[in-house]
Amino acid sequence: MRWLDHRARIPEPLRGAVIALGNFDGFHTGHQAVAKEAIDWARAEGRPAIIATFDPHPARFFRPEVPPFRLTTLEQRQELYLAAGATAMLVFHFDAELANTSAEHFLDRILIERLGAHGVVTGADFRFGQGATGDVDLLRASELQVRIAEAVMDSGAPVSSSRIREALRTGDPQEAARLLTRPFAIRGVVEHGDKRGREIGYPTANLAIENYLRPQYGIYAVTGRILATGQVLRGAANIGVRPQFEPPKELLEPYFFDFAGDLYGQEIEVAFHHFLRGEARFDSLEALQEQMAQDCDEARRLLAE
Repeated sequence: MRWLDHRARIPEPLRGAVIALGNFDGFHTGHQAVAKEAIDWARAEGRPAIIATFDPHPARFFRPEVPPFRLTTLEQRQELYLAAGATAMLVFHFDAELANTSAEHFLDRILIERLGAHGVVTGADFRFGQGATGDVDLLRASELQVRIAEAVMDSGAPVSSSRIREALRTGDPQEAARLLTRPFAIRGVVEHGDKRGREIGYPTANLAIENYLRPQYGIYAVTGRILATGQVLRGAANIGVRPQFEPPKELLEPYFFDFAGDLYGQEIEVAFHHFLRGEARFDSLEALQEQMAQDCDEARRLLAE
C-alpha cells in the first residue's frame, strides 16, 4: 500500500482518485462509513481510493501541552486503511505551513492541483484551512465532486473518537472495542526494564506508551501479537506507574501466559480486552504476588470466553 505525503505531487497512476478526507485516527465505525463511501465510489468508476489522515493531529499542533490522546499510530492506520480496501494512505503533515494555509489554497493548490483529486468524501463537520474557515459548502463550490457521509449514530449520539477516549479513560475497553470494531491496541518495541517482574515470577515485556491515549491505569486482560511472526499471545498487563516500586515509571507491562521466548527488541501490539482492577500498592511483595495470581486466573477466564 502506498504511503503518500501531501507536500509532494502525487504519482500519475494515483491522480484522479477519490479521497476520504478527515483525521481518521481511531478509524471507528463513523470513519469506516466515510471510507467505505469513498472506496465504493472509486471502485464503481475505476479510480484509486485514498484515505487521508493528519499527523500530528491539529489539536496537538495548536495545544502541545494537552495529554497524549492518539488512538493509533500511522503504521496502524495504514494497516486499517489497507484492510478497508484503500489504494493508498495520504498523510497531511500538520505544521506551521499547513496551519497557515488558506482554505482556498488548500482546496485549489493542494487537493486539486498537487493531489489531482477527482472527488472527496467527508463528514458534514469537516473543516480545513487557516482558522478552520473551509467547510463542505466551500468544497461543493469547487470543481471537485463531493459526497457527504452521514454520521453513524449509536445510542442516540454520533460515534466519535471522543466517546472512545472517554470509555478507555474510565476503564471500559469493551465499549471502546464495540465502537472501534476491534480492541484498542498499543504497539511498541519491547525494551529492557529493571527485571522486577522476573524477580517475582511474572516476567513482563516492557513497552513505552509514547503518544497513545492513556487508558485508565490498572490491570487488564490482554492479547499480544508479535508483528514479525503474527503469533498471538494471551496475558495480563499493567499499565501505569507501578506504585509498588520506586522510582515511579510509566509503562505498559504485559505478562504473557505460557510463553518463555525472548521478546527484547521485537515490535509487539498489545490489545486491551477487559479491565480487571485499578493500580494499587500492597503491603508486601507476597501480597502483590497473590493478587497477581488472581489477576492472571481472571484474565485467563475472560479471554477463554
